[in-house]
Amino acid sequence: MFIQILGSAAGGGFPQWNCNCANCAGLRAGTLRAQPRTQSSIAISDNGVDWILCNASPDIRAQLEAFPKLQPARKPRDTAIAAIILLDSQIDHTTGLLTLREGCPHDVWCTEMVHQDLTTGFPLFNMLEHWNGGLKWNPIALEGSFVIPACPNLQITPIPLRSSAPPYSPHRNDPHPGDNIGLLIEDRQSGGTLFYAPGLGQASPQLLEIMRRADCLLVDGTLWRDDEMRVREVGDKLGSEMGHMPQIGPGGMIELLDEMPASRKILIHINNTNPILDEDSAERATLGEHGIEVAFDGMSIEL
Repeated sequence: MFIQILGSAAGGGFPQWNCNCANCAGLRAGTLRAQPRTQSSIAISDNGVDWILCNASPDIRAQLEAFPKLQPARKPRDTAIAAIILLDSQIDHTTGLLTLREGCPHDVWCTEMVHQDLTTGFPLFNMLEHWNGGLKWNPIALEGSFVIPACPNLQITPIPLRSSAPPYSPHRNDPHPGDNIGLLIEDRQSGGTLFYAPGLGQASPQLLEIMRRADCLLVDGTLWRDDEMRVREVGDKLGSEMGHMPQIGPGGMIELLDEMPASRKILIHINNTNPILDEDSAERATLGEHGIEVAFDGMSIEL
């Protein structure tokens, strides 16, 4: 299995266009040792030729330019994107579909709840019908596994995660299973297994058992501490209120990952306020002591 990190930041990217927190200001000034990051998305493949896009970031155009394998140029109009999986209906995971309109129709896989949001509160499916048939919906059932024909060796199991629908959603305050999923992806040829969950608010005993099956964990790295937005003076919400598990503290991501046998443990969907973006920070050193990596744009993984 080939995994390409197209974007590794949370919504807004890094630096965020209107943010002057220590990280964003330091990166702009050149005083912070850190890498710019676009909003989170990955691509997976079983052959390195045909690729499945997992989430469609608003930064998708720049991400495609940075990864030439997604533009193989075999004919006048071409792409190696064979299908798209949406893990949720968040703005920063779906608006890239608008940029991809010239390539319609696209096969899009998502849950019933995500499809509802994208035909009501943010009707992307309806809008894109006007571009060569738009988006072809392939429902993701919340039980069992599925295979996308373009990558037949990848067995994909959706894992419902506890989270809220986006602020625009008609059922924002009425969470449903399928609002947010993670993916357990197994390459049936190599045996390599990936667990991907850029948004992870809570870990049930059942979820922990699933995560123990993975060779690589690519999981929520949004915030270092639960009250980070308040401490950085850029917002008043707690990470737990936004559906993101902090890295530190009892029950935090570091503690969770310490229990996992995976050979690689990688944080993705990193908010611009998170001190781990500073490669010289004590927080980044702490991650290294626990064997935890920080995803970056252009990172390649093979399982």
